[in-house]
Amino acid sequence: MLKSVVTLVVVGSLVAGCASVRDSRMNPFNWFGNSRSEPVAQDPDVNPLIPQRRAGFFQASRPEAYAGTMIEEISELRVERRPGGAIVTATGISALQGPFDVRLVRVDDETTETTLTYEMRRLQQRGRAGSPLSRSVTAAVWLTDNELNGINTIRVKGTQNIRNVRR
Repeated sequence: MLKSVVTLVVVGSLVAGCASVRDSRMNPFNWFGNSRSEPVAQDPDVNPLIPQRRAGFFQASRPEAYAGTMIEEISELRVERRPGGAIVTATGISALQGPFDVRLVRVDDETTETTLTYEMRRLQQRGRAGSPLSRSVTAAVWLTDNELNGINTIRVKGTQNIRNVRR
């Protein structure tokens, strides 16, 4: 009986002490503290309610041109059928590590009634030449059934090779 009372008192003391550990620096969940909001410095000459670039009333705004360069090698090309169309997925290997914003850009000059041609383009930051796995990137584009109507070949170009997929 005495052992159970002593055990109960010791356990009760430890559990009561947990409240103080919760708010102490010993708890790793408190090491960084809570997040705080800070105001952003704003230019007094800029009104955030007025857009910087305005198109005319009947004109649509034009998207900015993509300034990517072609990737060096296309290592894989897949077309996966889905309800309503297909997903064209290309994997490429860049010469250096660090490519980003990778896109499949349609080449209208080389696209015919039976062939769709894309270039795999990317933006590149300075990097090292690492292993091919560390330099590989993937991009995809969705094509509807209407866009695929009459298409027999899909081509994706790189600077060193072109990969084709045929129906």
